[in-house]
Amino acid sequence: MPRTKATSPLSSGRSLPYTSSSLVHPGHSTHFAPAKLNRGIRSVALCKRLSIEELASSDRSFSEAGEGGVGGAGARDGEMASVEPSIVDPSLRDQLDIVIPTIRNLDFLEMWRPFFENYHLIIVQDGDPSKVINVPEGFDYELYNRNDINRILGPKASCISFKDSACRCFGYMVSKKKYIFTIDDDCFVAKDPTGKDINALEQHIKNLLTPSAPFFFNTLYDPYREGADFVRGYPFSLREGAPTAVSHGLWLNIPDYDAPTQLVKPAERNKRYVDAVMTIPKGTLFPMCGMNLAFNKDLIGPAMYFGLMGDGQPIGRYDDMWAGWCVKVICDHLGLGVKTGLPYIWHSKASNPFVNLKKEYKGIFWQEEIIPFFQQVVLPKEALTVEQCYLELSKHVGEKLSTIDPYFTKLSEAMVTWIEAWGELNAPDSKAADYKPSRSGTRTAK
Repeated sequence: MPRTKATSPLSSGRSLPYTSSSLVHPGHSTHFAPAKLNRGIRSVALCKRLSIEELASSDRSFSEAGEGGVGGAGARDGEMASVEPSIVDPSLRDQLDIVIPTIRNLDFLEMWRPFFENYHLIIVQDGDPSKVINVPEGFDYELYNRNDINRILGPKASCISFKDSACRCFGYMVSKKKYIFTIDDDCFVAKDPTGKDINALEQHIKNLLTPSAPFFFNTLYDPYREGADFVRGYPFSLREGAPTAVSHGLWLNIPDYDAPTQLVKPAERNKRYVDAVMTIPKGTLFPMCGMNLAFNKDLIGPAMYFGLMGDGQPIGRYDDMWAGWCVKVICDHLGLGVKTGLPYIWHSKASNPFVNLKKEYKGIFWQEEIIPFFQQVVLPKEALTVEQCYLELSKHVGEKLSTIDPYFTKLSEAMVTWIEAWGELNAPDSKAADYKPSRSGTRTAK
């Protein structure tokens, strides 16, 4: 029987071929390839056998495969590239940046020192650029304030929100690393049920370096975790999975509630630790929270735009939601996976529900139309890169959502500006010297 071919691009410009089946794309013909079945069994076995130390790779991960990388010599035409890891530094310390938006001193980093001290931090200071933010000694960091953003981006700085945590996405733009972990400054180290400190970063890395299963739900959750597997009835032809683009973590203590829920449940705290990671199924949206989030910049970075929020905008606290809806639609289109669940952080502080209600008020009504829009939007098959997908999405936003409020016309234009700025800062010939931060620090030698 004939097979259809779709592609999932990487930043390198190469694409990941995979075989569509009626299980993945309804209406397409199915072809059960024995070679694909064998690879599915082999890749799962590798995930079980290898520790996180062996999953990591300096130049490729489970989202890449073969001698030529994804879609290279290791993949046959019309089949998903095999996923075989190489053995290197488990921490990804040279491949991962930690992005932190803030308006205050970063004393919270002392708690995270055992886990963060070997990584490079990108701090995006919101609000008054003349305020001096204290960063504890011994961390390797660069700090950008609004003056830096205006200097580096020029007129395109208009796409970066002011007086809102959405400014964090500037850090994504200037990062030169493959992976990004972003965390809020009121998020502390949580403890698991045994009382042990949770290394959230390590779990995010595990999530990103192992495949996702977006095309068919596994009732035992993440089949690539130790102690779990694919259940009876799960197609062997789909067990190889898909590259993981996003790892979405959760929170103990203060839940990520909207203002109305905060008002009716002011004392509610999340005390439940659920030891589970799952792939969000293809075709299903989710409310993404940016306070404990990691992603593969090479796979999905250009779509991680947190929109126009805060000062001068009619809406706030929907920055990460907006990014999550855009990211999920594009991941579904390109055959990428999004995981949610572990790791947990301890969310220490509840924001003011009355202030939140003022920020969220319009969004609470608008989302009843925005979500159906994202559920129904269809990207053209010619859109083969994240940038192409995002620009197509911006057109739909301008055409369909501007009837809700003129704000969406402005937002659709900002989406285009964001992609243009992203391209300039991430071009191979871009000069890093032109993007110097106003402050930086170096790691203390041990």
